[in-house]
Amino acid sequence: MPNQVLKVKVNIIQENQKQFKRPPKRYQPRGLSILYEDRDILVVDKVSGLLTVSNEKVRDNTAYYLLNEYVRKGNQKSRSRVFIVHRLDRDTSGVIVFAKNEKAKRFLQEEWQGFEKKYYALVHGTMPDKEGVITSYLAENSVHRMYSVADPQKGKLAKTGYKVLRESSKYSLLEIDLLTGRKNQIRVHLADKGCPVAGDKKYGVKEKGIKRLTLHAASITIIHPFSKEKMTFSTKVPAYFESLMKG
Repeated sequence: MPNQVLKVKVNIIQENQKQFKRPPKRYQPRGLSILYEDRDILVVDKVSGLLTVSNEKVRDNTAYYLLNEYVRKGNQKSRSRVFIVHRLDRDTSGVIVFAKNEKAKRFLQEEWQGFEKKYYALVHGTMPDKEGVITSYLAENSVHRMYSVADPQKGKLAKTGYKVLRESSKYSLLEIDLLTGRKNQIRVHLADKGCPVAGDKKYGVKEKGIKRLTLHAASITIIHPFSKEKMTFSTKVPAYFESLMKG
């Protein structure tokens, strides 16, 4: 009987995912596109420039605040609030998963390291190897800048898989497999390789005409906290990345 119940639950979630229709654009919070929603999770695509949560300077213009306002407007599948599971840097766009109850939040955070996270990055130059894994130990200095060290006693292990998708005379478009989740790890590792992310003022080169950090959380594969079904949410390469590749 328990297996039959689980099978019914999985079928319900699968059917919901197939049938899910995004809310009309006028109902979606600014800077966020709703990719999927049910009673336990809310998955969105965030624009570059929007904070995930508030800081000392910004309180209201965050993904967390805007989504709380969204669920409080009475969506029939929504409860009264959302819960933070993970974050993206302000200047990184892409997929973020929020929980809609404490139980879902705890499950997702406990399983987070085992989920598959992929990014798109547009970098300066060409990578010496077209596919590989970058490994180092990351430490943080007094001005909150991350850097690689060889000594495991002085930093935390960081591993970044990458594959070159396309190259132009100036840039390379990479697919990134985030094997660990350290602060700024993708940006540091690509800068270490001599191919910093375009638009990265902290670890890269200052260049006029680049409008944003060209790093995008492309997809995430999770286990649903209720059905235990594997679910993948993915987005396309941002149009701005394509326009830079074309020159």
